[in-house]
Amino acid sequence: MGGDERVRLFCALQLPAETVETIAAWQEEHLPGLRTVPPENLHVTLVFIGARPVADVAAIAAELRAAAQAARPASFRLRGYRETPRVGMLVLEEAGMSPAAALVADLEHRLARLGLVAPARRPWRPHITVTRFRERAGLAPPLPNICSIHVVRSALYRSSLGRGSAASSGARYDALETAALGGR
Repeated sequence: MGGDERVRLFCALQLPAETVETIAAWQEEHLPGLRTVPPENLHVTLVFIGARPVADVAAIAAELRAAAQAARPASFRLRGYRETPRVGMLVLEEAGMSPAAALVADLEHRLARLGLVAPARRPWRPHITVTRFRERAGLAPPLPNICSIHVVRSALYRSSLGRGSAASSGARYDALETAALGGR
């Protein structure tokens, strides 16, 4: 990366390996034939930043580290499966005092102060996108067998749009920076 190049960025919570494995197995069993999100791309979005000059990455990473340091680890419960016109998602509910929601508010404030994001127009709704489609699939799969999801790390991701055949196309997410919640 260099020069005037622009990169698509977002901040997210990284899911524990056992959660990713369980969701991947569930996708294979209950979402056959659909374009599922690959295991390495499963996450909980905190703030979508969009296309920014590469020169902004260091400042965004610093704000993510500072917000993560001030945050506490978060726990979620699965609430359901939901579809929008383009994606299928596992809807999450934050347990306890909502440390992830507080992290989102802090991160949005920090990034808005830098002029990088506008204040959110609607409340943050934690979810994990598990499939993408051109038309709503109308599914009602059972939920994955997950009692709770305990998250301790956040990351600044670069989203690169895929090229190639339909089977291999789609976005690829690369963690440019990770930060432990609460500095752990």
